[in-house]
Amino acid sequence: MFKKKIEMIEGDYYKTEEGYIVFTEQYLLRRGYCCKNGCKHCPYGYDPKTDRLKKR
Repeated sequence: MFKKKIEMIEGDYYKTEEGYIVFTEQYLLRRGYCCKNGCKHCPYGYDPKTDRLKKR
């Protein structure tokens, strides 16, 4: 299964002082699914302790 490539737009990510790229909620919502990697700004409510998404 191939994922569709999403063009990056302003506000999709920022870089930390250490140089890491952090995706924003804006990008994660545009992407349209939860990757279950415990993203800092996950809008899907993924809980890595239970491996579940919050019910909407």
